[in-house]
Amino acid sequence: MPEGDTVFRVARRLDDALSGRTVLRSDIRVPAFATADLSGETIHSVASRGKHLLMRVGDVVLHTHLKMEGEWRVIPPGRRWPRPAHRARVIIETAEATAVGFDLGVVEVFPSAEEADRLAYLGPDLLGPDWDAAEAARRLAAEPGVHAVVALADQRNLAGLGNVLVNEVCFLRGIRPDRPIGDVELRPTIDLARRVIVANRDRMERTTTGDTRPGRRLWVYGRAGEPCRRCGTRIEHGRFGRNDVELRDTYWCPHCQP
Repeated sequence: MPEGDTVFRVARRLDDALSGRTVLRSDIRVPAFATADLSGETIHSVASRGKHLLMRVGDVVLHTHLKMEGEWRVIPPGRRWPRPAHRARVIIETAEATAVGFDLGVVEVFPSAEEADRLAYLGPDLLGPDWDAAEAARRLAAEPGVHAVVALADQRNLAGLGNVLVNEVCFLRGIRPDRPIGDVELRPTIDLARRVIVANRDRMERTTTGDTRPGRRLWVYGRAGEPCRRCGTRIEHGRFGRNDVELRDTYWCPHCQP
C-alpha cells in the first residue's frame, strides 16, 4: 500500500494539473455515487491527508484511497490510457487533461462541510501543515502495551507512516518491533519518522540509507535472511498486527534492535 510520501506526490501532481480548472465531464463508477455529476464545477484543490486523497470540487469532496492496487493518472487529451477502461473507478475530464483513478480502494463523495468530521479519526499528518508532534506522542502513549511497529503504523496515531517506513524507523532507532510502545522514547522516534518521510516526499526512489542505488535503499525492509548493512547479522522476519487480518510483514536486525 502506498505510504504518505507517495500519496503526497500523487496529490501534488493532480493539483498541478487540475486546480482551478472546470470539470467538463465526470464519471464515478461506484454504485453508491454513480449518479454524482461534477460537470461545470471548479476544482479548488487536491490534497493528501495521510494516505487519503481529497479532491475538492465545487461544494463537495471526492475522497479516494489507493489501497493496494490503486493509481491516479493524468492523461493529456488524445493520449491512450495506461490501463484498461474497465478498471477506471473515477474519471475527471477538463479541457487540459483527464484524471483517471484506476482500481481505487475507496471512492466516496461528501459535502465539503463534512471533511473535518469524516477524517477526525486520523492522527496528525506527518506531511500536513497542521503537523503536531505532541498530539502524536499523546495518542501513542495512550496504548502503552501495543507493539511499537503496530502503534506507529496505526493511522489513528499519526497519519502517513506505512509499513516500510515503520520498519526502517524502528531499525534506525534501535527498537525491536515487538517492543511495547510504552517502553519507547516517543518524541525522538516521532521526530525521526517525520524527518524520514519529509526527506522522501519529493523523490521517486524512497531511501532511508541515503543510497538511491537499486538494492541499497533500505536497511531492513524486505531483506529477510540477508546480512544487516550495519553489523552483518541476518535480518529476521515476522508478522505483527492487532489481529490476524491486520498482520503486516516486519523485518529487523536482532543485534541492532535489541
